[in-house]
Amino acid sequence: MDFTSDPRFNFARQQIEAINTENYSSVLDLFERACTEFSDRTAFTCLGQDITFAEIDKMSASFAAYLSGDGGLQPGDRVAIQLPNLIQYPIAAWGILRAGLVLVNTNPLYTERELRHQFQDSGAKAVVLLSDFVTAAEKVIPDTDIKLVIATHALDMMAPQPAPVHNLDKSIELLTLPTAISLGEGKDSGGGLSTVRPSLNDLAVLQYTGGTTGVAKGAMLSHGNIISCVAQGRNHFAEHNNESEPRLLIAPLPIYHIFGFSLYLCGNFASGGRSVLIPNPRDLDGLLDVMGSFPFTEFAAVNTMLVGLMANEKFDAVDWSNLKWTIAGGAALVPDVAEEWERRTDSKLIEGYGLSETTANLTLNSPATRRIGSAGQAVGFQEIKLMDGSGAQVADGEEGELWVRGPQVMMGYWERPEATDQAIDAEGFFKTGDVVVRLDDGFYKIVDRIKDMILVSGFNVYPNEIEHVITSHPNVLECAVVGVVDDRTGEAVKAFVVRRNSDLTETALREFCRTDLTAYKVPKHIEFRDELPKSNVGKILRRELR
Repeated sequence: MDFTSDPRFNFARQQIEAINTENYSSVLDLFERACTEFSDRTAFTCLGQDITFAEIDKMSASFAAYLSGDGGLQPGDRVAIQLPNLIQYPIAAWGILRAGLVLVNTNPLYTERELRHQFQDSGAKAVVLLSDFVTAAEKVIPDTDIKLVIATHALDMMAPQPAPVHNLDKSIELLTLPTAISLGEGKDSGGGLSTVRPSLNDLAVLQYTGGTTGVAKGAMLSHGNIISCVAQGRNHFAEHNNESEPRLLIAPLPIYHIFGFSLYLCGNFASGGRSVLIPNPRDLDGLLDVMGSFPFTEFAAVNTMLVGLMANEKFDAVDWSNLKWTIAGGAALVPDVAEEWERRTDSKLIEGYGLSETTANLTLNSPATRRIGSAGQAVGFQEIKLMDGSGAQVADGEEGELWVRGPQVMMGYWERPEATDQAIDAEGFFKTGDVVVRLDDGFYKIVDRIKDMILVSGFNVYPNEIEHVITSHPNVLECAVVGVVDDRTGEAVKAFVVRRNSDLTETALREFCRTDLTAYKVPKHIEFRDELPKSNVGKILRRELR
């Protein structure tokens, strides 16, 4: 798909050209440079196995040759990946892109309904999935355009495992990833590997939104978007980057999520770094065991993961001395959590903000200039403005919806021109739906999602503010705040709370809130729970609590 004809993206295209100082023609140039320059380095580690840049280069080329040859796929076809963080993910992802195909990142925890929607909406022709998921996929695939299923066992890269038993129709081919790689070996030259090279304006990835405000939509990320995302991150940390000292990241964030995808598969890979992949980020015991085994230099997480790790008895046994910084994103960071993390790890915590539609990048703190409680300053080569409900720009210090245009901003929603027109204006500004304040020093503070705002007797109430107050109570582990219908005030504030100490009562917590919150913001309803629903990236799902 070519995006060169839409004038809304003229600014974005100009900025892609400006930031692309290496003159990459597509993300494949970035990949090939990394594989050549860092060939002997370890790129990924998982389940006790290492894989070098050279090995990923070789295996992804063979996989690409299979997809373009025996696999029967044509440039531009969509291929879904439904995997946890395993070494197979980067092999499959880069193979898909090298074959001139479009990658569709897919959540392994999707329900049958969610999976059917994404496969149908994307028009995927093939899927790479974990062998364990084949039984569930059998119920969905007949309703889609998928004719090729490539299954992989968690242990396949150590020793190829048998293909899973299945009941798919004979018209649908199923084989294992090692088999596909083997079939493509030796065919990555001489016409076996697609000779069609994508351009900066061609579609690379369909990154589906969380569907928190309706049906999940595919954000169309171009090769130029991804190259720009990597360059923005590199430029933002320019004075701290040193490719002669490879970064070692512990990588629990799922690659199928835009945060993990841009950080591990793209940014760290491009810089020659090593990512230690964590297949199950919910297993905090196991995560801390891995962290205790590597002299890691960087870590990335969301607020709830930081809280859970610090509450684990293994936390203080980890050697944090090599950790330069931790990047937090995906959800609002609670200041008290940030301060405790920095104190106990003796390292800096850097908060950032972005969306699937902005290839993860928008604002970011840096080690040199950071402000706890803010989402940092704008990354380069973009324009941001904050707008009120009437379409007027607000002044610094005032709340407004953040609008942005830049080289990392998506080229629209897949097959949804009306949704694209609603989200992106005639000048190319993407309307994020987030209420933000620009502070006088150029830092941005995220107030909340517009659609999460609670209207109490005509007053705007933002859940983030209340959650920050509640989680500052020493006997609260985590909480989430939503609005509920109220006959007198229209809506009322309800808090779902996970306690550290069961002695904490509703009355005591309400009194605590009154110290820092005006009366209409104090939760009218408080419900204690043993746990809160979360996405696989660790973001608390307010929509489920409603």
